[in-house]
Amino acid sequence: MNLPELETEALKLPVAERARLAETLLESLDELSEEEHRRLWTEEATRRDEELDADPSRGRPAEDVFRDARARLR
Repeated sequence: MNLPELETEALKLPVAERARLAETLLESLDELSEEEHRRLWTEEATRRDEELDADPSRGRPAEDVFRDARARLR
């Protein structure tokens, strides 16, 4: 079974069973090795970099990002 088929089948489950499945899947992410975490974050950083290269207008100045983050922490 491929991922789209699995997703389709999972979405047919009752809400409580979907919630249990989601919890199990999320907990499984805590069990990743350091190497796996590093690989996944590297892939994500690469994806974001390519996205920004393709459309630089989507970027924001760092000072704006930090200002907004500080405001949310207050």
